[in-house]
Amino acid sequence: MSLLPRSRTARRRLFVFAASAPILALAVGLTLYGLRGAISYFYTPIQAEAARVGPGQTIQLGGLVQTGSVRHRPDGEVDFIIADRRAHDDVVFRGALPDLFREGQGIVATGAFDRSGVFQASQVLAKHDEKYMPKNVADALKAQGEWRGDGSQPSYGEAPTQGGSGAGPT
Repeated sequence: MSLLPRSRTARRRLFVFAASAPILALAVGLTLYGLRGAISYFYTPIQAEAARVGPGQTIQLGGLVQTGSVRHRPDGEVDFIIADRRAHDDVVFRGALPDLFREGQGIVATGAFDRSGVFQASQVLAKHDEKYMPKNVADALKAQGEWRGDGSQPSYGEAPTQGGSGAGPT
């Protein structure tokens, strides 16, 4: 008894499938390997703490800019704190901030944590009006029970949070 089908057409189809499957698998593998550095995960401060994001790993960190935390340095660097209800992270950014950036504002910063736990942001995005919020930020806030669909600001953007992953303003 042979494992190959009796029909010549069926054998040909089996051969084409057997020859193309490894090529397709290799193409998918190479694509995923090439895109591995382009993936940027979104976290709130408490999620970043729980995930133990390693130094140098590029992520998007979202939350509210804590009131009283923004400090503009003479060298053009801006230090501030991104907070959610249960945690906060120190952020350092060098560059032009968006016009809508302000204390108590929801933002998403792209960058990486350094070895001391400070988030080095390479890009800062602020929401453009009181009702719009990126879907991934809204979903994360809804999952934490923080969603303010009416545009009101939660109180944790106004006062220092206890605990958290950041060490406060520098």
